[in-house]
Amino acid sequence: MDNGIRCKIMTSKTIRAIALTTSRIVKKGDRIDELFLESVRESNLHLADGDVLVIASKIVSKAEGRVVRASDIRVSKRARGIADHNGFNPIHVEVALREAREVIVTDGVLITETDSGLVCNFSGVDKSNAPEDEYILLPKNPDISAERIHDGLVKSTGMKLAVVVSDTQGRPWRKGSINIAIGCAGINAFKHNKGKRDLHGRILKRSSVCQIDELASFAEPLMGQAGEKVPFVIVRGYEYADGDEKAIDVIRLKGEDLFR
Repeated sequence: MDNGIRCKIMTSKTIRAIALTTSRIVKKGDRIDELFLESVRESNLHLADGDVLVIASKIVSKAEGRVVRASDIRVSKRARGIADHNGFNPIHVEVALREAREVIVTDGVLITETDSGLVCNFSGVDKSNAPEDEYILLPKNPDISAERIHDGLVKSTGMKLAVVVSDTQGRPWRKGSINIAIGCAGINAFKHNKGKRDLHGRILKRSSVCQIDELASFAEPLMGQAGEKVPFVIVRGYEYADGDEKAIDVIRLKGEDLFR
């Protein structure tokens, strides 16, 4: 019976997410822009103007050599105390403290502010998808990392593209983790709705959407957090504007942060 419903509906409002896998083990010195274009060719895909490339931060970190070996870490007295109090791995704590410019909470969690300004658990230092003896650090400056990748892609393709570097983080007021943007290039961090009219004709005086976080979260179901081997997701059909705002501009200043 024909109920009038058709599948695969594509409209001007459709946004697509396309996963790209890679079989390559990324090592220090690899160029992420070249690895991405290689994955595009291997997948028989074609880029389009306006595509947004969402990249898992771990692959960027590995290419930048942001990996430490546990056997090279000497645990400090401070790290040992925090670890013993919470039942944490002391080496993990030590690496996190070295990446932190401020330690915010150490009871039950280890919330820090990294040198790049991110406020997160364990300074974003992660053990997942790393060899047994290694820990993966966040990129030193994710916005600069995104800019470098973006410049390489634009130079190689001549196309209008955007880059978002994403990482998985928890949230203090909701359970479960989501992908957020920690770096961006070729796209404004926010989509500003000030000056637009609502359904009743009222002019919006303030309304900003963190579009790079939305795009990072949109890509996460394809990227996953285990062994999916999907470091790249192309988001196609999303209308965005370039601008001067970067991912660092998303972070609230201390005076605006309700938790500090």
